[in-house]
Amino acid sequence: MAASHIQAVIFDLDGVITDTAEYHYLAWKKLADELNIPFNRNFNEALKGVSRMDSLKKIISRAQPAPSFSEDELNRLADRKNEYYKEYIQQITPDDLLPGITDLMKEIKQKGIKIGLASASKNAMVVLEKLGITSFFDGIVDAATIEHGKPDPEIFLAAARQLHAESASCVGIEDAEAGIQAIKAAGMFAVGIGTADKMKEAGLRVEGTQKLSFIKIESAYLLKNKE
Repeated sequence: MAASHIQAVIFDLDGVITDTAEYHYLAWKKLADELNIPFNRNFNEALKGVSRMDSLKKIISRAQPAPSFSEDELNRLADRKNEYYKEYIQQITPDDLLPGITDLMKEIKQKGIKIGLASASKNAMVVLEKLGITSFFDGIVDAATIEHGKPDPEIFLAAARQLHAESASCVGIEDAEAGIQAIKAAGMFAVGIGTADKMKEAGLRVEGTQKLSFIKIESAYLLKNKE
């Protein structure tokens, strides 16, 4: 039976709440340069929503010939990238919140609906604290606590459990195709931020965060559940 009301809204972090994509790009670029592997902004797009280790493997596969690294070496490389990233995100402030996100969270809270985070970043807590919005969240799940990255639904299912919400009564908000696939695989309603070609599987799509409102999300959710 379709859920008649929303119990929880689960946000992705990068590209939805704030745009740390540039810092991820700079960190991966620094590592790739050290390994003499070609890396540019176009290829970086393919890493959106992908776990750190899977992203590293994608980058390494671009080398000719592809180098062979042990599991320990891969872990050290992934850690090195993370250290670079952590250095970059120290400059984040509340001014880096994407347009309309604070207002949307306030709307959701006023409705008595829980808010969760499902982020592929292991540094999610640091970013939330620097943005000054930690208090909005009733549950936070990041890559450090799960085994499978997006498009696997594990992270969204874990967030729903943490919020004591039924999957069918949850809304997930994402800006990456892998994230939308994860939301749908979890049995949730998917809200996509981005272009029509990349967000074609979303139940509701907006061009940017400033176009989001709870009324718009709720209307699309209820309409979908009537089908």
